[in-house]
Order: sequence, then structure tokens, then C-alpha cells
Amino acid sequence: MLLEVNEISVFYDVAQVLWDVSFEVNEGEIIAIVGSNGAGKTTTLKTIIGLLRPASGSIKFLDQRIDNLPTMRLAEMGLVLVPEGRGLFPYMTVLKNLLLGAYNRRAWNQRKKTLGQVFHLFPVLEERRDQLAGTLSGGEQQMLAIARALMSMPRLLMLDEPSLGLAPKLVLKIFEIIKEFNKLGITVLVVEQNIYQVLTIANRGYIMETGRITLEGSGQDLLDNETVKKAYLGV
Repeated sequence: MLLEVNEISVFYDVAQVLWDVSFEVNEGEIIAIVGSNGAGKTTTLKTIIGLLRPASGSIKFLDQRIDNLPTMRLAEMGLVLVPEGRGLFPYMTVLKNLLLGAYNRRAWNQRKKTLGQVFHLFPVLEERRDQLAGTLSGGEQQMLAIARALMSMPRLLMLDEPSLGLAPKLVLKIFEIIKEFNKLGITVLVVEQNIYQVLTIANRGYIMETGRITLEGSGQDLLDNETVKKAYLGV
């Protein structure tokens, strides 16, 4: 098991936002956590990556307890988050943003090879390598954010709402790209409100409602579930 989240509860000050959340991610999977806005999905990712601390429960990555480790240490272990909002450096070039992703020693030593893989997945970024990141379109910026994370050679790549604000054609492109780098051996945990698209590519999924996991199953089983159809797919 690559990641094990075991009954974590999380608070913002005195307000509880997660209740005994548990799930697991196995090597090579695409796992989706889906639900409506405010369900606790982003909070879950922030807790895994160390930006928040659970009040109870535990998180293990590569069989090591990580819920007390700093975010930088987690990144060095191969646990990487692409946050909602992308977090790019707008006044730096595409290439410099990408190279910043290869900050750990292992990734830096392999940066030329990884950069070639990234440009193969995202040819538009190679075309715009000398362009300022802030001048890219919204879809191109999302691609750059994902590509920068790939430069760190992650074992587990976590994506927070990668399709948010994108045109429908770009949404399809982003999910196709996720499938492509999963084929390269990168395990993916993705949080999404676009339930149909993400469950179509996911091996397994978890439905989150008001800070709790309420349903789990294969991506196809969740798409076929009558409760999911009525609550989220409008069927």
C-alpha cells in the first residue's frame, strides 16, 4: 500500500471539518475523491501533505507514519500536491517554473530526462518554454502546474480540482494527460467536482459528503450507483 489514511479527524480552530476519514491508495492506481464544494476534499489533501495536522487518526506513506513530518520532507519522499489555483510563478518563464519542480537531489540529477518526458506529454509547454508563465492561458497554466509537479519525480501525485475553470475540451485533455502519466508509473490521487470525467478514468473512488466518506467502490461501480446518479450526475 502506497498511502494509508486511517480515521483522521481535522479541525479549523474549533470547527471540525473531517470526521474519521479513511481510505487507501495502492501503487499504480488512479484514485478519485469526489463530492460537492465544501465536502472536505481539499482539507483532506492539505492534511496529507502536512499543511494541516489531524487531531486524531494517522497517515502512512510507504509504510512510514507521516502526519508529523514537514511538507518539504514529504515532497522529498515523493508525495506531491498540485493545489487548486496552480501556485505558479507568473513572472518566471515556463522553463524556470519547470526546473523549480526538480528541486530535490534525485529529481535534479534526472531533470533532463524528465524534462523530455514532460515536453512529450505537454508539447505546448515546449513551444512556450521561454514565455512568462503568467501570460499563458488558463488551460496552459494548469498543464504547467501538473508538469512542474512531474519534474519532482513523484511516487504519488495529488491533484486538487485540475479541471476547475477550464473549457470542456481542455477538461477532456487534462484527464487524458492524467491517464498518460499514470501509464508511466505515477500513482494519482485526484480530488474533483467533475464526477463523471474523473470516475471514468479512476480505478477506485470515494464519495465525500460533509467531511465524511459515505461511499466507495470502483470508478464504474460508482458511476452505476443510483444514489450517485441522482445526487451528482442528474440522472
